[in-house]
Amino acid sequence: MKRSLALIVMLASGFVLSAAAQTPAAPATPGPAKIAVIAFQVAVAQTNEGQRNFADLQKKYDPRRQQLKTLSDDIDNLTKQLQAQGDKLTPAEQQSKATAIDTKKKQLDRDAQDAQNDFSQEMQDVYNALASKVYDVMQAYAELHGYTLVLDVSQQQSPVLYAATATNITKDIIDAYNAKSGIPAPPAQPAAGVDAPKPAPRPAAARPPAATH
Repeated sequence: MKRSLALIVMLASGFVLSAAAQTPAAPATPGPAKIAVIAFQVAVAQTNEGQRNFADLQKKYDPRRQQLKTLSDDIDNLTKQLQAQGDKLTPAEQQSKATAIDTKKKQLDRDAQDAQNDFSQEMQDVYNALASKVYDVMQAYAELHGYTLVLDVSQQQSPVLYAATATNITKDIIDAYNAKSGIPAPPAQPAAGVDAPKPAPRPAAARPPAATH
């Protein structure tokens, strides 16, 4: 069982945005395409609001992480006691202690799975709500700067093999969203002091809403 919460980079997102083309009054020769790339999941996670929301979610689950760690430590202690006292116990006593350990292990597995499911769902809900707002900012930015196509390079199977640094608008979108939201940067977080079974894997793929025209 892995030991710590993992957030933000494990978040999944994918999309391609095509800006709406305005119908010209008369036939005209189309201009060159203007393309940008963005690591959208990184943009969402690194906004001030994203950092704050995900930190709050981790804090919310700290008590459950501690409960899992306490139960795990209890199992370890009981196992060591059984190993140390094994030759001094009757077969019935050995069996009783072994059964108690097995029962606690099953409880730990159930509790850890419940925590994983609950955390995963809440993390995806938090991500989806924020991703929708970041998407709107990105769309407005793309239209304002004349981009005809924005490609998400954070997809696991991104079709982008190369992009010049100047075409990456990830930081621009983070800055634009922070300015719009007015949410200040969160204080630096201290290193986690308590290891605990990881409450959740990365959420299932979350896709921002399709552009509307």
